[in-house]
Amino acid sequence: MLLYRVFASVQSENTLKAAGVYSSFCSAASLPASACSGFAVNPTMEHKLYQPPPEVRGMTSLDKEAFTQTVTVPALRVPTGVLNKVVKSLKKATIQRPGVPRVVQDKEESSDFRLVLLDPNRVTSSSSFSEAEAEALRSFSVPEELHHYELRLTYHNLKSEEVLEAVLPQGQDVTSAFSRVGHIAHMNLREHQLPYKNLIGQVIMDKNPGVTCVVNKTNTIDSTYRNFKMEVMAGEENMVAKVKENGVTYEFDFSRVYWNPRLSTEHQRVVELVNRGDTVFDVFAGVGPFAIPAARRGANVLANDLNPESYRWLQHNCKLNKVEKKVRAFNLDGRAFVQGPVKQELPELLKGKAGVHVVMNLPALALDFLDAFRGLLHQEPPCEEKLPTVHCYGFSKDDNPETDMVARASRSLGFPLKDRCSVHFVRNVAPNKDMMCVSFTLPKEVLFSNDQEQTESSEEPAPKRQKCEEATDST
Repeated sequence: MLLYRVFASVQSENTLKAAGVYSSFCSAASLPASACSGFAVNPTMEHKLYQPPPEVRGMTSLDKEAFTQTVTVPALRVPTGVLNKVVKSLKKATIQRPGVPRVVQDKEESSDFRLVLLDPNRVTSSSSFSEAEAEALRSFSVPEELHHYELRLTYHNLKSEEVLEAVLPQGQDVTSAFSRVGHIAHMNLREHQLPYKNLIGQVIMDKNPGVTCVVNKTNTIDSTYRNFKMEVMAGEENMVAKVKENGVTYEFDFSRVYWNPRLSTEHQRVVELVNRGDTVFDVFAGVGPFAIPAARRGANVLANDLNPESYRWLQHNCKLNKVEKKVRAFNLDGRAFVQGPVKQELPELLKGKAGVHVVMNLPALALDFLDAFRGLLHQEPPCEEKLPTVHCYGFSKDDNPETDMVARASRSLGFPLKDRCSVHFVRNVAPNKDMMCVSFTLPKEVLFSNDQEQTESSEEPAPKRQKCEEATDST
């Protein structure tokens, strides 16, 4: 796999000049121009070990052999007796590349020696070693003489971004980023990347152990059940994923429900607010990332989702995690869930001392569902204590997302929440678009208002229902 040739050892720049080797070494290793002072070096040369062959540009069907290239790297000749100590002392200076050993045989010399391969962008001459590294070499009686080693790099030694940068059109965005959901790598390709989608999928699968399927989100979104159509770019067409988040195992059909691995921290944050004996109403439960951990903490959970597939996998995951006796699952519209099971359970719960939490994680629409709480218990005597705590998610493109979230929640409730709530930043989902969570105690003026009465309103009327065009950023 490795072709090698050790050139004459050199101890100084002058010796390298005399041998006529220094310039070619700098060029081959793509060293900074400052390291090759006095020689003709292309000033626009990229400072990279690997320079992809030009013929791979525009490749749409992966040809792994086309990426093979031989490069020259510096090396130290080290006695085997101190080899491990030297490698440990030079760990920042040795070559770091997938599948490339840092130590190779010195076949043209004594078997008592090995060559330690160095990073050509870190080591350009014997003076490149730090004081500590130079002292270590002296203590082990290792000469600071640089040898040359011809290293054969193949596709398997390249990082995914290197392969894709070599293939995709110059000047265009190159991304190797993806979300991993079990064995599935999920990508959002841009239009200029689509002609290369199969190659990109194969590269991602090759470079990430355990990934056996790579999918791309299409522009077709099911706005009713907040999932999106996907196309398989590479690998098996098995969409049933198994993931573990915060110690909880989930299984689901990734193509038919929505799952976002970037929300694990937020799931944990809210669940940690729940105490044993509390009740949690999860209005848009998905496959259970809030409901199941809350049940494991000892809460009683009523979890709902409109998507029949989410409902089915929610039930499956409750059994999988042995909390089916703590979770009651529903397959209803969010408003019907609030005005049905929530309304039925609340009166008795409010007489107790345990906490009540309402989680509404459908960022594209959840704020609009808050008006379902208006007058929900108007036939019940008002309660002053232990009113439910609501955690409602939304997207904001406003310059001040906190203020925007509070204003929109107030409009939907018909009651001002200013100074009566907290707003938590969850994550940035796009440039100038944030996902936020507004948490508040449900005002008694809203919950117990008479149907015929108008609750104290905020300045602007409630907004019209928006289309669920961004629903795929939820759960």
